[in-house]
Order: sequence, then structure tokens, then C-alpha cells
Amino acid sequence: MPELILPTADLADTFAEAVREFIAEGRGGPGDQSLLGDLVQRLGPPDDPATWIEGVLAIERALTEDPPAAFVPATTFWWVDGPVFLGRINIRHRLNEHLRDYGGHIGYDVRPSARRRGHATAMLAAALPVAAALGIEKALITCDTDNTGSRRVIEANGGLLEDRRGDKLRFWVPTAPAA
Repeated sequence: MPELILPTADLADTFAEAVREFIAEGRGGPGDQSLLGDLVQRLGPPDDPATWIEGVLAIERALTEDPPAAFVPATTFWWVDGPVFLGRINIRHRLNEHLRDYGGHIGYDVRPSARRRGHATAMLAAALPVAAALGIEKALITCDTDNTGSRRVIEANGGLLEDRRGDKLRFWVPTAPAA
């Protein structure tokens, strides 16, 4: 059964396979402003998974412990089924001006070969209590206006549409179950 775990070098090979899937679909290039895109732009493709994962883990630690000035503290979890990496979810501990409009508290990716199986919905559901424990009562989650799959994931987890800003839809999702 899939679960959230902290990133680990033990899954370097399967994580690298997933990153190669993302790159094959066009992610990771100069225009990709996602966390995955940032990793690929900083580290290049994961040709040597063991070395590459050390760079990933160092970046993840820095985002949690001592984020750069333009960033906020954040924690990344991997969604795995035993030894198989399925996706990742990033919880930003607070919002800055940019995140209020475009990124929100939570961002997630499911590897292309694992999509349309409910992983994003389950991963977000598993992450919401973590956000609650960080003191986030309602998580802001955004998606592209044309990303119906992500919109359904957010709404399935209780997300209520607040508005549209540019090409992003903004939803507020309660992090604790309704009483």
C-alpha cells in the first residue's frame, strides 16, 4: 500500500527512473518553474542515480532547514509503494507573495507511468494532516486552468475554488477532517 516517506537514497534508482519519465514528457527544461524542473536544471539529468540523489537530498535539506531568501521553509515527501517511487509532494510551511498567487502551500507530481490510478488524490489526502500539524488550517493549492485532473484531485480533498489568477486556479483545502 502506498505511503508518504521522507526522500531517501535507498530509492535513488526508482526516483531517477521517474525523473527520466518527466524529462521525456518535456519537464525539467528552462521554462519549467516546478521543484522538479529546478532539480533538473541544477543537477542535470539523473545519469548516475546514486550521485544525483545526494544532490537532491542536499537541496531538500536546505529547503527545510535554511531556505534561500526567495523561498519559504518546505518539506518534501515521496509517495512510494514499497521500493517503487510513485510521486512527490511538497508542503510549504507558509506563504510568500509569489506562493499566494501561483504555488500555494502544497505542490505535487505523480510520475507519468503511475498517473490516473488515484495516487495524487491519496497522496494529497495523506499530506493534509502533515500540513495541519505545521499549523496550516487551510492549505492553498493551485493548478493550471487546463489541468482538469489536478482540479479533480484538489476538489476530491475538499478544495473550494477561490478565484483564478492568470493561468492558475486557486483552491483552499481544509487540512483537518470536518468535525
